[in-house]
Parts: sequence; structure tokens; C-alpha cells
Amino acid sequence: MSTPTKKKAAGLSWITMALLTTTAVASVRGLPAMAPYGLASIFLYVLPAIVFLVPVALVAAELASGWNGGVFGWVKAAYGDRMGFVAIWQQWMQNVVWFPAQLAFFAGALAYVFNPDLGSNGVFVGATILIVYWLATLISLRGMSFTAFVGSKGLIVGTLIPAAMLVVMALIYLAKGGQSELETGSGTSWLPAFTGIASIVLIVSNFLAYAGMEMNAVHVTDMINPKKGFPKAIGLASILILLVFIPPTLAIAVGVPAKSVDLTTGVMQAFDVFFQKVGIPWGTSVMALLIVVGILASVVTWIPGPSRGLLLVAKDGYLPPSLQKTNAAGVQINILIVQGIIVSILALLFAVVPNVSSAFWILSAMAVQLYLIMYMIMFLAALKLRRTQPDVVRGFRTPAMKLVGWVGFAASVLAFLIGFAQPTGSNINNFIYVGFLLAGILVLGCGPFIFYALRKPSWIALPEAEPTDTTAASNS
Repeated sequence: MSTPTKKKAAGLSWITMALLTTTAVASVRGLPAMAPYGLASIFLYVLPAIVFLVPVALVAAELASGWNGGVFGWVKAAYGDRMGFVAIWQQWMQNVVWFPAQLAFFAGALAYVFNPDLGSNGVFVGATILIVYWLATLISLRGMSFTAFVGSKGLIVGTLIPAAMLVVMALIYLAKGGQSELETGSGTSWLPAFTGIASIVLIVSNFLAYAGMEMNAVHVTDMINPKKGFPKAIGLASILILLVFIPPTLAIAVGVPAKSVDLTTGVMQAFDVFFQKVGIPWGTSVMALLIVVGILASVVTWIPGPSRGLLLVAKDGYLPPSLQKTNAAGVQINILIVQGIIVSILALLFAVVPNVSSAFWILSAMAVQLYLIMYMIMFLAALKLRRTQPDVVRGFRTPAMKLVGWVGFAASVLAFLIGFAQPTGSNINNFIYVGFLLAGILVLGCGPFIFYALRKPSWIALPEAEPTDTTAASNS
């Protein structure tokens, strides 16, 4: 019994948890998409933060300070095992499809260092995804302490430093007489031009820039004094995320004309302009390398998160014993192998399927819809637990839970419905598009129901079979 106690005492600090949460959410990858909107991008970040980021952060803080097990544990407490399984499955499936898309951006940034043309080479992109994903998996197998080290340090090196450098270099660029492309005149609008449903799609799509705030809550029992520490971690992470998103986006708008911003290499375009102005063009390659480190850290952080929640489901008897196996560090090794096989198959599509980016986009859209289903369930669980289990000790209580919970739920429902609207420029028949999305959601989301129908009493893990150092698993 002394070993788990020692590990708990040597757990994660709230600052480390804040950095891990920031790593899971914040990225410079999406900044170019908002840069063309100039000052209006502030509105496009702040409104989704108010109606989605803040509710997710507050609700996750309360749930994690009262119940263990992350999303699975929270929903299980409110609606039982089966619904908890459904919730964590949606989170895990979204995560699996997200890896290839994130690592495709990694490949593009890496190519920029050597030869930008490699970014459009399917073989290079596919091979990069395979190598980097399995490298990240090997890092994750070292255990939560090492993952936390890589994630927190990677955030600083690969996300916070490049984001800060964008702002600093933009200021230096302006100080040296550089021409700002950011419109700041008296006629400049702080609101994006309203163009009907496309404008609503734009705002709602930014909700998902903040997805993942709840993901590291599954590791809350690895923290020092989690009931007080996790809410503080969520608060600090929220501030850091907004700082990573807003000022660097404006910096890109300063250096690159709105019509010229490339969605993939926009960050590098801005660095090119700034570093050319100060006479050190090689600085762009340095920043590209740092961003590569940040993306790797983000992937390392996400790999053990939702899959850890799936391990808790497995031990409750919903997945076969083969998927309950953990290594000496308490990491869900077989679940990670299955996850890696799926990611590898998706990565190979880059090398063998022409114009695969379109297929990946729609697959990612399906996964995002599944993720929003999880958020709907999470908000409903929080509202129910506040009503049915008010006496459970919580280290943090969300103020105005009814208002916060219902705002978050409504935002998730709106984002889900808007997700069926085609993006600008798509020429797919609307009926086919919606039908394809619905079919994909049903196929990707049916896993819990299949496993539930096949479950056997022998799948339930015996207490002595649990690893002694996975406190979160045993407390679920």
C-alpha cells in the first residue's frame, strides 16, 4: 500500500497539469485561418471562448475535483457505465482521426526546413506520420511522468516560444519601418462581415479550437492535491491558450496580406517577412524546427489521454482482457498498439490515394461531430450530478452551474448542427454530403454498442490484476 502513496506524493504539480492542458489545446497550426480577419479575429476567438472554452473549463474543473476517471468516470457517475463508455469512445475515436491530420501539419513544417515542395509529397507526408506517431507512442509508454516532462517542455519550446516570437518579431518589424498589413483605420470593423450561414459556420468552427480542455482530467489522480490543483491548472491553461491564439494571430496579420495567407504555411510566411526585415532569414527555419517540437509534444500529450479513459472502461468489463494489459509503467500498451495500427492505416492513405486531403477533411469532420456528442453528454452529466449528488465533496464548484452548463450544452448542439453545413468552396451535392457524414458518425460511433452486446463476465478485471502504480485506474 505504501507504493501508491509515494507515487501520489511525487505526482504532477498544478503548473505541470496546466502546461499539459495547454499543450493539448493550444497550437500555432490554426492561426493562419484567423489572421485574414485582422482585428475581427479577436471577436472570433473571444466569443467561442465565452460560450465554449469557459463552460468546458469550469465544468471539467468541478467534475475532476469530485470524481475520478475523466469523462468516463464523470458520465458513469451520472448515467451509468454504458453511457460513460459511449462518451469516452467518442473522445477516443476523434483522437485517433486527429493524429494523422496533426502530423500532416508536422510534415509540412518539417518540409519547410529542407524543401517546402516535400509538403505536398504523399510518400513523404505518410512516412513522416508513421515515424513520428510511433516515436510519440514509445515516449508515452515510458509512463505519465516522462510524458508530462516531454509535454510541458515541448509546449514551452515548440508553442509558447514561437507564439511569443511572432509577436516580438512583428513589433521589431514595425519599429524598423515595416509596412503593416493589419487594417487599423477608423473604418476598420472589429466584427467579421456577416455573410449568412457562412459567418455562423466560421464562428462555430472556432469552438473546436478549444476542444481538449477536459482531456487531461483523466490524469487528475496523478496530481498533488488535485481537488485544489486542477481548478487552478484549468484557469492558468485558459489564460495561456488565449495568449497563444490572439496576439500571434494579429502578428501574422501584420506581416502577411489577408489575401496571401496560406492556411498551411501562414506562420512561416510571417516569420519570413519579419526575419528578412532584420537580416536573418535563417531564423524562419529555426522557428519551423521549434514548431515541429511543439507538435510532437502535443501528440505525446494526447496519446495516453483518451486511451487511458478507454482502459478504465476495459477494466469495468466492457472490453476484452487483451485490451486491459498495461506495462510496468501502468500504460495501456495494447490499446495504444490498436490505436497505432488505425493511425498507420490512415497515414498510408497519404501515399496511395490521390487528393487524400479531401477524404481526410470529411473523416475529420465526422470525428469532430462525435467529439461534440461527448461534450453534450458531459454537460448534461455535470448538471445532473449537481442536482442528484449535491453532497459529494468537490474541490471546486462551478458558479451558476445551470447557466454555465446549459450555455455549454447549447453551444455544443449548435456546433454539431452547423457541422452539417458544407464549407465554402465545396462542390459536393448537399444530400450526399449530409448522408455521408451521418453514415460516418453511425459507423465510427457504434463501437460501444457492439462491445456492450459482446461483453462477458470474464472481461471484468480482478482487483489484483490492476497495476499498483496506475492510481487513476484503481480509483475509478
